[in-house]
Amino acid sequence: MHGGMMDGWGMMSSAMWIFMLLFWGFAIFGLICAVRWLVTRGKSAKEKEAPETPLDILKARYARGEIGREEFERMKKDLQ
Repeated sequence: MHGGMMDGWGMMSSAMWIFMLLFWGFAIFGLICAVRWLVTRGKSAKEKEAPETPLDILKARYARGEIGREEFERMKKDLQ
């Protein structure tokens, strides 16, 4: 007669479930990594194109109102 546990497939079925979960886990993880790489690739390319110069930073501070006109002009002379 038969040995029970689905004729010996009981352990194999458990192992197959574990491998299937691992497979889908790695597949989802790989997909997430690929999407993150694609998203960050565009940002890093833009940042590398035009590095900010000290004069750009000074102009931005002046535009935000962090420094006054006199201080801006004095610092601008120091940089040039």
